Amino acid sequence: MIEKQHYRHRSIRLAEFDYSLPGAYFITVVTHGRACVFGEIGENVMILNEFGNIVKDEWQKTPLIRPTVGLGAFVVMPNHVHAIVHILEEPIISNIVTTHSAPNTVEAYSYTPLPRPNVSETNNVGFYSPSRTVGAFVRGFKGSVTKRINELRALPGAPVWQRNYYEHIIRPDEDYLRIEKYIYDNPLNWLKDEENPFQTR
Repeated sequence: MIEKQHYRHRSIRLAEFDYSLPGAYFITVVTHGRACVFGEIGENVMILNEFGNIVKDEWQKTPLIRPTVGLGAFVVMPNHVHAIVHILEEPIISNIVTTHSAPNTVEAYSYTPLPRPNVSETNNVGFYSPSRTVGAFVRGFKGSVTKRINELRALPGAPVWQRNYYEHIIRPDEDYLRIEKYIYDNPLNWLKDEENPFQTR
């Protein structure tokens, strides 16, 4: 299991890093007030409710809306989403949604895994294209989910998410495999998860 303090709560972007560069990123998006609105954990499995299924549906749409974004491992939890996002060199030319949910999630989906791109260890400064950055993707995803959930519950303008998100730039495979495992194991560790408002130690 990866160390939470090393990978979590990194909400400040690196000033000199170009988040449109090809690479892999671990992101966490948390609900407003850490409210558990997407479902519940039952017998170590995430059971999505109607709002949780909206989150899953909007996540799966990503490669169709943003062909330069590919999805790796991910899981929808009661009050947050963990995921690996790939910013790709070339657009995906396919109608297949390439997304991998945690295997212990109810109705886990099949996927076509993407190659794991290496991110340079050097300080990356390059052409900045806002439409293909990690931040642009997260904002679009959060906005789509918020719109659909608020239409369903007839609460226009109500917040669904925290204003920011957490990210970790994934370095070569030493990080990638541990982060994948962390995502897959998240439902199993819900009782001790720091995002769980009822966590036990």
